[in-house]
Amino acid sequence: MLDIFLDPTNWASLLTLTLLEVVLGVDNLIFLSILAGRLPRHQQKLGRKLGLLAAVVTRLMLLASAAWIVTLRETLFTVADLDISWRDILLLSGGLFLLAKSTIEIHHTVEGRDEEAHHETKKMPSLWSVVLQIAIIDIVFSFDTVMTAVGMSGHFEIMAFAVIAAVGVMMFAAESVAAFVERHPTVKMLALSFLILIGISLVADALHFHIPKAYLYFAVAFSLGVESLNLAAKGRRARRQPGEDKPGGGHG
Repeated sequence: MLDIFLDPTNWASLLTLTLLEVVLGVDNLIFLSILAGRLPRHQQKLGRKLGLLAAVVTRLMLLASAAWIVTLRETLFTVADLDISWRDILLLSGGLFLLAKSTIEIHHTVEGRDEEAHHETKKMPSLWSVVLQIAIIDIVFSFDTVMTAVGMSGHFEIMAFAVIAAVGVMMFAAESVAAFVERHPTVKMLALSFLILIGISLVADALHFHIPKAYLYFAVAFSLGVESLNLAAKGRRARRQPGEDKPGGGHG
């Protein structure tokens, strides 16, 4: 089995698959960070780790059942000349779930309830319900990624190693991403808007209207670029503020 990794011809596919998993895992990491942020503070770190562990398990299961996944594209029934398959139903359900969860989270963020009062409410999600939601949505996020991986490499070991390496990178970055999103409400709002875009693209894909993800990532990258300039300007104003407060520079 290890001989596969000694073959230089497999190194390029391994590196490409790992990078692909990391890039396409950004939306999953954002969703995971926001969902885990709904947990009590002492459970958030554990929730993120368990969510990423669930992501590893679900992706490996999808890779192991790649032959079965192909059959999900077969037509089940037709509605208004639109062929519906299990893949379409899965994408539609995942897209609607993302739209609903993102909209609810935006509502909570804009409403601006006191954090402690929020954590005392009875509607706080349990740890395992959050992990289950992360695992379910990861299946939707990973569906097309798995199909791409199968097309790029026929070796399960390489695909599995790429998945584990990518989730390892995500696990390393999860705390920083979660802390950054929590510190900057505007970034959190952009992240939620990004998830709404992903939800719309999943629904559109389920209806056989494909939106290239490059368009979505460009829109998000542009928005984050603008927001980073705003944060930098805010930081400069905060650093200048103490000097500006001194009356007349000491002249009488």
